[in-house]
Amino acid sequence: MVNSVVIVGGGTAGWMTATYLRATFGDRLSVTLVESADVPTVGVGEATFSTVRHFFDYLGLAEQEWMPSCNASYKLAIRFENWRGRGEYFYHPFERLRVADGFSLADWWLKAGGRDGLRFDEACYVLPALCEARRSPKHLDGELFERSLHDGGDRPRRTTMSQQDTQFPYAYHFDAARLANFLADFGTRRGVRRVLDDVVEVRQDERGWISHLVTREHGEIGGDLFIDCTGFRGLLVNRTLGEDFVSFQDVLPNDRAVALRVPVDVEREGMAPYTTASARDSGWIWTIPLFGRIGTGYVYSSQYSSPEEAERELRRFVGPRAEGLEANHIRMRIGRNRRSWVNNCVAIGLSSGFVEPLESTGIFFIQHGIEQLVKHFPGEDWDPALADGYNDSVARCLEGVREFLTLHYRAAARADTPYWKATKERRLPEGMAERLRSWEARLPDDSSVYPYYHGFESYSYAVMLLGLGHRPARSHPALDLLDDARARRQFQEVRRQGERLAAELPGQHEYLARLHR
Repeated sequence: MVNSVVIVGGGTAGWMTATYLRATFGDRLSVTLVESADVPTVGVGEATFSTVRHFFDYLGLAEQEWMPSCNASYKLAIRFENWRGRGEYFYHPFERLRVADGFSLADWWLKAGGRDGLRFDEACYVLPALCEARRSPKHLDGELFERSLHDGGDRPRRTTMSQQDTQFPYAYHFDAARLANFLADFGTRRGVRRVLDDVVEVRQDERGWISHLVTREHGEIGGDLFIDCTGFRGLLVNRTLGEDFVSFQDVLPNDRAVALRVPVDVEREGMAPYTTASARDSGWIWTIPLFGRIGTGYVYSSQYSSPEEAERELRRFVGPRAEGLEANHIRMRIGRNRRSWVNNCVAIGLSSGFVEPLESTGIFFIQHGIEQLVKHFPGEDWDPALADGYNDSVARCLEGVREFLTLHYRAAARADTPYWKATKERRLPEGMAERLRSWEARLPDDSSVYPYYHGFESYSYAVMLLGLGHRPARSHPALDLLDDARARRQFQEVRRQGERLAAELPGQHEYLARLHR
C-alpha cells in the first residue's frame, strides 16, 4: 500500500499537488512537501483557462476565499494583436460556436463572405463584446451572466476536467507566487507536512527506485511515492533517474522570456478581462491584468534576439512605467520527458514538460498531471500498466498542445521578419500536415483535429485559422442548398446578446473591487 507521498519543490506545482492529494485521500495518505527557501520559482504563469475552476471547486474554495489573496481577475479570452498584420486583432474566447442547421456560425460566416462588416469573432461570439466593454462575467450579486451556464456559482463541487461538458465562459489571472503562498497555508492547516530545507542528496535502492531524500537540516525523509515539482531542473526525474528529455524546439522556436511586474492604478485605468498576446519581431509579448499590477513579458527565440535586445523591446512596449523595474530573465525548456512517471517518481509541472505560455497552458498541465495521478494512483503491487497509462496521457496532452501552438505560427499571416519567415519553414508534428490540408477544404471539426485530450476543442482551431487569415478555399458546398434564415437569426441574437450584456454587466474592476472588500 502506498501510504506516503513526498513532494520535492513548492511553487504552484508543488502546492497544487499537495492540496489536491490531501483533498482526495485525506488522512489515509501522508503528504510531505520539501521546498528550499533559497530556490526562486519561475512565477510568471499567471493566466489560465477555464478548466482551472475544477481545481478550486475540488478543494472546496469559493472565489471570495482565494481571489483577493492572489490579486486575481477574470479572463474571458485571449486577444491576439499583430499576428495577422500590424494593427489587427481578434479574440480567442471561452465560448463554443453556435450551430444553425447542423453547421457552425463560422461556416455560415464564411458563406456570407463576412457579415455586416464584422470580424468573424465579433459576428459569431458574445464574449468579444464583453471584452471590448471590459465587463465582468458576473453581475454584482455574483450571478454568472448566463443562467444556462450557472452551476451553483461559488458553491464547491468536486468535479474534474474530464467532467466539463460545457464550455465555461471564463478563467482566471492570478499572481502565481501569491497563489502558492495561499495554498501552502491552506494545505498545512489541513495536514500537509511542510519542510523548509535544501535537498543535498537523493538516495536510491538496489532497484534504482528513490528510497529517501537527505536534507541539510532535517536529515533523511523517506516515502513511498516521490513527486518532482522542481521545475526545469528536474532534480528527481532527470538528474537522479536520468530520464531522457524530448525537445520540441524543432517545431516551437521560443526558448527564452523576460518579464516585468508593472504597477497600475486599476481604479483609474480599469481592467481588461482578457490576456493579450502581441506579436513582435522575434516573438510575442503577454499582458496579464491583475488587481493592482500588470504582468507582462516577452517570449522570444534566442536564435533571433539576445536577452538584452528582448529586454529593451519589452521596456519600449511598456513605456515610462517600466523605468526602474527589475526584469526577470527565464530560460525555458521546451518539450517533455520521454516518461513523466519513472519507477516511484512522478514529475508534475515544468519538470514534466512545457511548451510556451502562448495559450496559458502551464497551470493546465499541472492540473492535468495531478488529476491523472489520482486516476492512476499505484497500489502495493505498483502495476506498471498504471504508470504506462499515466505516461501516455501526459505525453499526448503535451503533444496536442504543441500541435495547437504550431498552428498559431504556421497560419499567422506575418512573414515580415526573419523570425516570422522561419515559422513557415519549421517541421510540422507528425500528422499535422494532413490535418492542415483538410482545413484548406473545410473548417476543423471534432473529427479532424488532434484526436487525444489536450484541453482544446475544434472551435479553438477554427478561431485561430480564421483569426490568423488562414481560411478554407471556399465555404461548405452544402450551404448553397440551405436556407440561411436560422443562421441569420443566430447572428442577430449574438449581436443583441452582446450589446445587452455589455450594457448590463459591471466592469471588471467594479466587480472585483467589491469582491476584494
